Amino acid sequence: MRRTHRRTRSLLASCAVVAGLLVPAGLYAAGHVGATGAAAPPAPSPEPSGAECRTSVQGSRVVAHCHNPYPTADRVQLHTECARWWDVDADGRPVTVGPGRTVRLTDRCWKEVASAWVTHSVGTGS
Repeated sequence: MRRTHRRTRSLLASCAVVAGLLVPAGLYAAGHVGATGAAAPPAPSPEPSGAECRTSVQGSRVVAHCHNPYPTADRVQLHTECARWWDVDADGRPVTVGPGRTVRLTDRCWKEVASAWVTHSVGTGS
């Protein structure tokens, strides 16, 4: 029985040594511990921003309503692509949507509208 106790103790000791060597390497590989041994700070989350726009097409006319519920201004611009090759595609002028404001953007084609969309650029402007 004595031989079994010695084997058990040596097996437990070798497991403890192996675990002691593997845990720091595993934590470093997983990114939980930096080079200085301190945990990395969480990345800052960006502030939500940008107006929500709803675009509708009726015949040759396009209307977009954009509402900005956020505290930063958003510049929106309506783009219209006409279905006919001879009909001129249009990019409306950029409009600033202030916090808590709603704007209405309109455009038209001579004939049918192929597609219409709104682009955003967050920031202040005139």
